[in-house]
Amino acid sequence: MKRVVVIQQVPHERLGTFEGLLKAAGCLITTLRAPVEKSWPSPSEFDGLVVLGGPQSVYEQGTYPFLARELAFLREALAAKRPILGVCLGAQLLAAALGASVTKNPQKEIGWYPVMREPGADGDPLFEPFGQTETVFQWHGDTFALPKGAVRLASSPLCNEQAFRYRDNVYGLQFHAEVTEAMIRAWMQNTGNKAELAKLKGIVDPAAIKRQTPQHIGRLAELSQHVATAFCRLVTKPSISEAARTR
Repeated sequence: MKRVVVIQQVPHERLGTFEGLLKAAGCLITTLRAPVEKSWPSPSEFDGLVVLGGPQSVYEQGTYPFLARELAFLREALAAKRPILGVCLGAQLLAAALGASVTKNPQKEIGWYPVMREPGADGDPLFEPFGQTETVFQWHGDTFALPKGAVRLASSPLCNEQAFRYRDNVYGLQFHAEVTEAMIRAWMQNTGNKAELAKLKGIVDPAAIKRQTPQHIGRLAELSQHVATAFCRLVTKPSISEAARTR
C-alpha cells in the first residue's frame, strides 16, 4: 500500500474530494497538522505528498514559525523526487521551496473565477480534461512567481500563476479543485473567513458565491476527480527499483 502524507494548515481546509479518490487508489493517508506537528517523517517513509491551503502567508514565518519547518520538509521531498501536489498555500509553499518569490496578489480572488489553459498544459496528464477556460473556486490573496524550470499550466485575468508543473511529478494549483459544496458553506461560516469577507464588501459578494456554487460545483468535481486520479497514478507508479524486482 502506498503512503501519502497530507499537510493540513488549518482544520477546515481538508482533502475534500481528493480523500476518497486517494483511498480508492490504495493509498494510506497520514495527516500532519503543520502548526502543531512535532515529528516530521523522512521522505523514505512516504510515496507522495499533498500540501493543502490555509490563511497564512509564506512570508509570515516570524508569525507562523512552523512554515519554515514545512518549507524544509518540502525541499527534502523534492530532493527525494516524491510526487507532490500543492493547493493554494500549498502551491505557494511549493513555489518558495523551489526558489520562487511569494507576494501579495494585486487583488484577492474569493469565489468562482475563470482560469485559462496555457500551452504548457497540452499533453499534461493532470490537465487533460481542462477546456480553454474553466470556472474554478478560489480563496487566496497571495501569488507566486513561476519557479525556474517549471511549466505554467493555467493563468487567470487577476492572477497569472494558477497552476504549474515541475519535472513530471510535482504540481502546484493556486485554485481549489478539492472543495465540495459543503466545504464552501463551512468556509464562509468560519470566523476568520467571515471577517475577511466583511473587509472586502463591494469587492467580493458572498451572496454571489452562494448563488454560483450550484452552477459550477458539478464541473469542478469532474476536474477534481481527474486531477486526483492522475496524481494517484504518479504515487502508485512503481519505482525503478520496484520494477526491477518484478522482472
